[in-house]
Amino acid sequence: MSFFKNIFNSSNDSNSNENKIIWNQLTDLAQLNEIITISNEKPVAIFKHSTRCSISRMALKQFENEFNSSDKVTPYFLDLIAHRDISNEIATRFGVHHQSPQLILIKEGKAIYNVSHSDIDAEELGRKV
Repeated sequence: MSFFKNIFNSSNDSNSNENKIIWNQLTDLAQLNEIITISNEKPVAIFKHSTRCSISRMALKQFENEFNSSDKVTPYFLDLIAHRDISNEIATRFGVHHQSPQLILIKEGKAIYNVSHSDIDAEELGRKV
């Protein structure tokens, strides 16, 4: 039943999750150096999202509904349509194959966890940090 609720939820219903996750927008290549630095103190999660893909939208919504690790991880959001250059650099710098949607966990400057599509799971992310 929750699957259908997540698909058909109106935007007004999602307002209850606004405070659950506060995204840092990833919009500049220089931020990747910042992410590496931050990840030495606290793991960083990068959510790569395609604004043109309904599967990506569903994965994002599900992740946002389940996310409760803000005390353990710093979340970054990448609109990969607008910032494909950053997405490409993430693949190169962290040695991960590009996917969309994709969740990458960076710890001590390295990608230690990388999942895409239906494997994106906020609870599993919480266990990895």
